[in-house]
Amino acid sequence: MVFATNNKNKANELSEMLRAEGVNVKTLSALGLILVPGEDGNTFEANALQKATETSTFLKKMGHLDEAIIADDSGLEIDAMDGEPGVDSALFMGENTPYEIRNAEIIRRLEGVPKEKRTARFVCVIACALPTGETFTTRGVIEGEIAHKPQGENGFGYDPIFFVPSLGKTTAQLSSKEKNKISHRGQALRAMVAKLKGDGLV
Repeated sequence: MVFATNNKNKANELSEMLRAEGVNVKTLSALGLILVPGEDGNTFEANALQKATETSTFLKKMGHLDEAIIADDSGLEIDAMDGEPGVDSALFMGENTPYEIRNAEIIRRLEGVPKEKRTARFVCVIACALPTGETFTTRGVIEGEIAHKPQGENGFGYDPIFFVPSLGKTTAQLSSKEKNKISHRGQALRAMVAKLKGDGLV
């Protein structure tokens, strides 16, 4: 399988989870290939499917005819911000803006918002494009709330400000093993692997 991403953090996280499920995955860079698939859809599903299918077409043209492609689209939805940043999570405040600045801006915008209205969720959709042309998606969601300040050194992106009440920690305070058990990406990935195994494809 090939994971269609140029995000090293996502690649490392997903590869670790797939190895735990007994599935090996390669990245485009590991194949010596460069591709930046589009993601101009209005939903996580549309973006993940676009990335998976464009990568599948590209690889077939390069002679990789038997590769299954997986791609993800994920983001943070904050209720007090009308669902922002949502599908534009990677572009919030500009593509090259450091996450420390993005996280600080979100906390600033939620200043004075009470705990019960700081609800948020991480959403992940993983799309799979098989060599046959068949595609499917799986979805994972983790509910939480926006912390009043960044906490934790693990994870990446919005992890330091995403607080999980049931654990009393942000996702940046969790070990990778703890995070993978509950994360939106972990949920979507396990559902995808279950479908692939059920269909006898891995």
